[in-house]
Amino acid sequence: MEDDVAARPPGYTIGQDISTLSVEELERSIVLLREEAERLERELRARGSTKAVAEALFRRN
Repeated sequence: MEDDVAARPPGYTIGQDISTLSVEELERSIVLLREEAERLERELRARGSTKAVAEALFRRN
């Protein structure tokens, strides 16, 4: 599945000129960016959980 993500060209690049995008392209870009933000937030939460477990483990010693 990750190969599919890597193989697809991005629909939007942060900072690109958006003046030429259609309404549909703008809407799709918003959806993609929100999905990516959610993915990043999930990863942050997962790392926070892992960090808390590691800190608790080392505090015991």
